[in-house]
Formats: sequence, structure tokens, C-alpha cells
Amino acid sequence: MKRNLKIISGSVALACASTTLAVADVSTNSSASVVGPPSNQQNWNFHVQNTDIVQGYPGFHSQYSGPDSFAAGGQTRESVSLDLMAGVRLWPGAEAHVDGMMWQGFGVGNALGVEGFPNGEAFRLGTGIPNGNITRLFIRQTIGFGGEQENVQDDDLDLAGNVDVSRLTVTLGRYSVKDIFDNNAYANDARTQFMNWGLMANEAWDYPADAIGYTTGIALELNQPKWTLRYGFFQMPAVQNSLTGDDAVFKWPYDGSSNDGPFLRDWGMVTELEHRYAINHHPGIIRLLAFLNHANMADYSAATAILRADGPNADWQVVRSYHFKYGFALNWEQELAKDVGVFSRLGWNDDREEGWVFNDVGYAGSVGLSINGDLWHRPGDTFGLAGLANGISKQAQEFFGAGGTGILAGDGNLNYGWEKIIETYYDFQIWKTIHAAVDYQYIDNPAYNRDRGPVSVFGARLHWEF
Repeated sequence: MKRNLKIISGSVALACASTTLAVADVSTNSSASVVGPPSNQQNWNFHVQNTDIVQGYPGFHSQYSGPDSFAAGGQTRESVSLDLMAGVRLWPGAEAHVDGMMWQGFGVGNALGVEGFPNGEAFRLGTGIPNGNITRLFIRQTIGFGGEQENVQDDDLDLAGNVDVSRLTVTLGRYSVKDIFDNNAYANDARTQFMNWGLMANEAWDYPADAIGYTTGIALELNQPKWTLRYGFFQMPAVQNSLTGDDAVFKWPYDGSSNDGPFLRDWGMVTELEHRYAINHHPGIIRLLAFLNHANMADYSAATAILRADGPNADWQVVRSYHFKYGFALNWEQELAKDVGVFSRLGWNDDREEGWVFNDVGYAGSVGLSINGDLWHRPGDTFGLAGLANGISKQAQEFFGAGGTGILAGDGNLNYGWEKIIETYYDFQIWKTIHAAVDYQYIDNPAYNRDRGPVSVFGARLHWEF
């Protein structure tokens, strides 16, 4: 699933073109600085970005393969994305934004068989010819409560101008839920930072989205000098890891599978509390997130009973019915010293029901380090190193062991072990807003299976924007 993880309101606005990760501003609001009287507001903007990723891996040990297995023979794949983004100020405090995206390419293994998938710019809807989509079309209304102000910089999804620090922001329309929730200054955007899915989002959060990472909904953000409280309500696709009803209008070429579930039955809710602080003048942020989804999901135990009785080819999907799926997540970032920061995510969900939109993860954890190149006189460069681990419940283990398939997992059998991944990258500035990166990922127990792997994935990325 592709995610352009740009924060569009609230406390942070990461510049996709810049990998300078000094977070000296985040203790108050990380893309903003406290200013005096209001300045002129920007009335419109226009941005373009392009990201090209090539990844490949040699063949690896595999005792067997199943319908959703990571291809064991080794291969190389590429993905390309091009976004045209524009914003306009409608009236005081209101902005409208649109993002038209073109994409082409495939993930290695056809985006199957690894929960921490190595390319955040790839997804299950791979294509050999260019496809297009209006991925974002939303209105943002900011209601200021007066007092101290801060300056928002011109960005892909932000118009420059001053806003009250104490404010309520309402975002309504089509966008990525990750634009607003579960952000992190060091691990957030596969276009400029770590490429792995598990390092750009909390994998235990099965967050609402269509198969390319976007959906329609409403988000509210109450911002104060040291904290922000967020809430969102979003639509879910009627079919697992598929397109939503919006895509029938916004995707090109047309795809007849686009469909939403009943509005009051297929939905996802999320709330997040963010606290900003500083330790010895080094800023940090901690975010606590809770989510509740409702969709036509199969209970793992009921599906496993059918598979065991009738064999791995049995139609276990007949047990799908409406269930709740809930979970909790923690997201932390901390500057240790100038140009050096650490981060971590932890997540848990009840994992009694199948994953519906993102992956098949029940428990997740990650920790990492990001160093800005200013330490070696390359301020536009970034080095990153991180590790992550994904696990599933006993019910999910039995389901996959009986031959069940999920969004990403399904080897036909399962010798269970935690999926463990290490990723390291170096992103270097070529010229102004043009960057290139090299990346390496080591994947142990792909899709929780000790009988397959380990896998070494090598990658390269070119990114530019203006």
C-alpha cells in the first residue's frame, strides 16, 4: 500500500524534499515557530513529486510455498509514483487540497509473503501500465481560539500562513489516515526515509484505507501548546484489501471492484493523544493511539474449523460476518543530540479477526536511529538504522497453519516464529530537492514462517520534488 505520509495539520509538517531531521521545533509544533502579529496568508500553491524505487533479492531457502508466499526464486521489481498537488485558500481558515497520483510497477514477490513489506511505495494493485487516482481531495477548516501564533510553512498539503497555537482543525474529504495519525519525524515516509511498511506505520493498526492507502472521512484535531488530541471516522472497503466506492470515480482506468460497505456498518475510528516535551532542550514527542474497526471480517477460530474439516481448499470465507477489531499503539520520537534522534513504535490488537485493509499483524514493535549528515558536513543527507518485529495470536497461527490466507500471509502451512526485520539506508542530496538513496533489509521468518528465509532485499531510490 502506497502512503505519502505528509502531516497536513496539527503539530508537524515534514518536508518531503528535505531529509534534514533536526526536530528542534517539535516541542512546540515541529514545522512551526512562534511568531508575532499575523503575516500575509498564502492563497494557493502547487507541488510535484516523483519517486522511483528498485528492489531485488537473491533466491532464499524455502521448504515449501503457498498461495501467498514470498517468491523464493529471487527477482527484481520497480515502482514509480508521480504526484501533482495543488492547494487554494477558500476563505479565512479554510483550505482545499487535491493530489492527483500516477503509479506504475510492482513490489518484489508481488507484494505478498512478508508482513513488514520492504517497499512502502508498492502495494497489491501492481500494474505494468500507468494508473491514475485522485488520492486526496479534502477541505481543512482551522478555527483559532486566539493568543499565541505559529507559522505553517508552504508544503505539499499546507498553505503558508500564521495560525493560532490554540485551535481546532477539521479535515473532511479523501486522504490518507496516515496524513494525520501515527506520524513520526524519523520514520514516516517511504519516499524520503525508511522504506519498510513497518517503519512508516504501526503494523498492528489495521487502519482504514483502500488498496492504495486512501479513504474518505473526517478528522478533528484540538491543538494546544504542549499537546494535541485527534479523532477520526473513516469508511472501509466492502471487500478485504480492495478499492472503496470513491475509486469508481477517482481511479483510472475504471475498476469495477470499487465498493464501500454499508456506511453505518463498515467503518474505522481512531483517536490519538500527542504530548510534546523537551529533555535538556532536546525535544521529544509521545503519541498514544486507540482504534476500533467494524467490518465483515472472519473470526479466525471459525475459519480454522472449516479448513481443518474440509481441507485447505475449503471456502472458509462463508464465516465472515460483522465483527469489531480494536487495538492500541504507542509512538515515540526523541532527539538525543543535535542531528541524532531515536524512535520507537509498539502496537497490539485483539487479533481474533482477520486483517481487513493493511496486513495480518497482531503485535508489532520497532526501534531505530536517524542521524543527519551535518555531522560529516553533508546536512542534506540522512543515515538510518532500525529493527522491527511482528507477531500474531494463537488463533491466527492456527488459521495460517491450517492453510488460510490473509492480506499478505499464506504459505499453506506454518512453523511459527516472530517475523524480524532490520533495515538500514543512506539518503544523500544530489542537488537541492533531488535525493537518491541506497537501502538494505534483512528479513527473518517472512510471514512468521521459520521454514522460509531469511531474505536479503537490496534497494535504491531516486526522489525529487518542487
